[in-house]
Amino acid sequence: MNSNAELLRQLKIDKSHKDTPGGGNGGGMRTVWIVLAVVLALLALAGGGWVFLARRPVEVRTATAVAPASAAEAGAVLQATGYVTARRQATVSAQITGTLTEVLIEEGDRVSKGQVLARLEDNALRANLQSAQASAAAAHATVAQSEAQLTQALRDADRQEALVGRGLVSRQLAEQARTQADTYRAQLQTARRQAGAADAQVGVAQVNLDYTVVRAPFDGVITDKAAQVGEIVSPLSAGGGFTRTGVGTIVDMDSLEIDVDVNEAYIGRVQADMPAEAVLDAYPDWKIPAHVIAIVPAADRGKATVKVRVALEAKDARIVPDMGVRVSFLERRAPTASAAPKGVMVPAAAIVQRDGHDVVFIVADGHARRHDVTAAAASGDLRLVTTGVNAGDTVIVSPPDDLADGNAVQPAKPAP
Repeated sequence: MNSNAELLRQLKIDKSHKDTPGGGNGGGMRTVWIVLAVVLALLALAGGGWVFLARRPVEVRTATAVAPASAAEAGAVLQATGYVTARRQATVSAQITGTLTEVLIEEGDRVSKGQVLARLEDNALRANLQSAQASAAAAHATVAQSEAQLTQALRDADRQEALVGRGLVSRQLAEQARTQADTYRAQLQTARRQAGAADAQVGVAQVNLDYTVVRAPFDGVITDKAAQVGEIVSPLSAGGGFTRTGVGTIVDMDSLEIDVDVNEAYIGRVQADMPAEAVLDAYPDWKIPAHVIAIVPAADRGKATVKVRVALEAKDARIVPDMGVRVSFLERRAPTASAAPKGVMVPAAAIVQRDGHDVVFIVADGHARRHDVTAAAASGDLRLVTTGVNAGDTVIVSPPDDLADGNAVQPAKPAP
């Protein structure tokens, strides 16, 4: 009992000690405040870490939604590569040698038939034309003079014939008058022929002058500008000099087609008028309907290939010469053949249930965006989605159960 009473006395607060700034109780209070500050700091760090972890992008597996294969693709019997070519193109040049004074074209310009593309220096040829025109005018004046002389000679001859009939002059004078009229008639014929020759010279001079103007031979697009003002152009090779042989190249874009080389071992699968589908290397998602024009009856011994001409059934400004292209030769199908289904194909694992709906998460600007979709038929590991997703969208495969709309995501790195 004594020991218990002793313990109770030790637990009593000694009120004789007062709080002083330097006392023991003051040090205890500071310790409490320090502990409290440390606890608050730890809580702040924990909260910041939680926020950082919550905002850190979630690594997800992704895939690209693709358009479903069409009936045409399913019926491809052969594929070959080739290039877009123009059946109608020309390097335009002057028909005479001369110095360029104007070049009115640039690459990419559309021109029409007869449009002026360039002009050559024409002072000498213009002077020749003027000289020829003056000579022609003089020749026609001579014709007019000969016509007047013939008219007068015919009247004199008729008058002499009348006087001979009345016996007033001799027959000799009448014959001389008639001979003079015949002479003027012959001179008139000569003058007319000389006038015709002078007119021909005018025509030659005009043609030579027209040769100084370079015109477009057909409608098309300028693909190359080969000469500049001040350069000499000639229809003949300059033999290594600085003379240009062309002003520019013009291409008729309506004549574009495809030339493909088909391995001779498979050429038997290709037939004239066979349907085809072309895909440009520059636009891999653009399928262009086409058909076979002809199989060129010649083989390349070195490459063991046969050239096939393929017509493009749709023309577009994006198609330009020398583009690489892949051609799929298709089977002939009945008119009732099914067309490609509407929608896109996505991995089946990309479609999940949320709130009783089929949804797909699409990656946009580094965030997951929830899209309600309408899913249709499955094809292996893929499933057709008819609404909610477009071809080319990046979808998340097997999204986590806690993934929500707007969460930051990043594609998972492939395994090494």
